[in-house]
Amino acid sequence: MSVLDREILALVRRATEEVILPHYRNLGEAQVEEKAPNDLVTAADRESEALLAEGLAKLNPGIAIVGEEAADADPGVMDRLAGPCWIIDPIDGTNNFANGRAPFGILIALAEDGIAQSGWIYDCLTGRFCAAHRGKGAFVGGDPIQARTTDETPPVAAISTVFLDISEREAIREHIAPHYRMVDIPRCAAEQYPRLALGENDVSVFNRALPWDHAAGALWLNEAGGMVARPDGAPYRVDEWERTGLIGAATPALWEELTERLRHIS
Repeated sequence: MSVLDREILALVRRATEEVILPHYRNLGEAQVEEKAPNDLVTAADRESEALLAEGLAKLNPGIAIVGEEAADADPGVMDRLAGPCWIIDPIDGTNNFANGRAPFGILIALAEDGIAQSGWIYDCLTGRFCAAHRGKGAFVGGDPIQARTTDETPPVAAISTVFLDISEREAIREHIAPHYRMVDIPRCAAEQYPRLALGENDVSVFNRALPWDHAAGALWLNEAGGMVARPDGAPYRVDEWERTGLIGAATPALWEELTERLRHIS
């Protein structure tokens, strides 16, 4: 584990122990708000982001910070994604967290020129720590990881329909579902990306592709030998945050197969 990985691990553990877990199953009604339909924020999200941002600023004072909650309060924060920046999801899976259930975690990425260079995924309840650095591989707890499939026939698909309209949901049910064993999504990218590399899921489709949700996970899965890309094959960029659609898979072949099926219904 690199020095930077150890520093990030210490920081996410601190946020978990000092802020997140003390609030877990202990939130008052006034501490949970709805930012948008199906999109919650809690007092713990804001406190965790403040702690993480302070810690990252100490690691490298010259790097801009893009936090989910800061960007929600001030959309101008998204302009920082074009340059060197830290990207923070202080609690990924807030809906789960706010309802007192797993999974939820912390996502941090370091990006430059719109491309994630490093990414970290931390499961607040299990302590699983995933790290990746561009061109240097992916790791779980400091050990190298190679993405593997479920070996199931048909393959296992976790496809989010939360932000799809009725016609899009019907198209998925009619044209995609018959070719896969469909499973529920965890509503937590910090869990979904590891599932795609650790033999639990084979493919996944994301509609929204916001940088705090996907910068770390997309880099990690690609470095593990899986594949994450836009439906047209373009690589994921954090500065294209308004663009929707992202496909992840345990192998490039599985990615190609699902993408081809999706092209026929688009």
